[in-house]
Amino acid sequence: MEPKTTQITIREAKSAADTALFWAQLHAYFQRDILPDPNDEDRAYFLGPEYQAHIQQAHDRPQDRCHYLFFCRDGNDIGLALPVFFHSEDGKCFLMEFCVYPEFRGHGTGLQCAKALLDWAKRNGASYTELNCGGDERRPRFWSRAGFLPNGIDQWGEPLMICPPEEPIPYSIEVLTDPEDWQLVKLENGLRFELSQQLMTEEPLEQLRQVIRSGATTIFLAKRGCRAVGMCRVSMDDRSDTGSLSDLFVEPAFRHSDIARMLTAAAQQWSHEQGLSGIVLEQPGPAHEGTN
Repeated sequence: MEPKTTQITIREAKSAADTALFWAQLHAYFQRDILPDPNDEDRAYFLGPEYQAHIQQAHDRPQDRCHYLFFCRDGNDIGLALPVFFHSEDGKCFLMEFCVYPEFRGHGTGLQCAKALLDWAKRNGASYTELNCGGDERRPRFWSRAGFLPNGIDQWGEPLMICPPEEPIPYSIEVLTDPEDWQLVKLENGLRFELSQQLMTEEPLEQLRQVIRSGATTIFLAKRGCRAVGMCRVSMDDRSDTGSLSDLFVEPAFRHSDIARMLTAAAQQWSHEQGLSGIVLEQPGPAHEGTN
């Protein structure tokens, strides 16, 4: 017979003692589950003062804060979570860390904690929740059971999953003005991943930035609030008065929202305003109208 389950609640670390306990448990989680190899080059950073100071700064800032949370059941702490709210973006909650302590794992406890966290995030103003799911192949399976969907690759090459937003927010299309924008790298990696191409490295990224700065290439971004969810590229042809439209991509969770058509229409209007006779669509990527 399975043990009787009781409701999982969430409490936030407020006191200095709770904050110290949170960091002790987070370090134990890193050592045990994430970075068990003492020779792992990332281990010193994540267990050291620099990372803790960086997170503490995000915890203490007045906007887009992270939160130190404990999962509780029957009066006991059974796990922790480290979410960051990006209210200045589009209400995203990004889940940095999630752990159920080993002695409390099993019998669906992880999914119960995930549901409690999603409910807590929504009550506290989150529009949706996103996370990285690289490393252990069990992680994508777990989060898919919690309602998350694969949603591209981040700027560091890590797979992303998202529990999609329910509230509609109007999409806007704008020209990228800052080639250093991290969201450009995220979208490029998402496109390359779906086309089975090598993810962005520094050399091709710098080449792309240079052609953007020179005006030879113009990037259009589709945005949900301040979050970029899609893009396309128009490149100038020196041998004719036409442009070439390529890299049409929309993040999987935001497809079927007419975004690809909006991007294409914006690129065509811009080309007309630049005096071009037209634009030629190159081989469509994973955001063509048939799937968007």
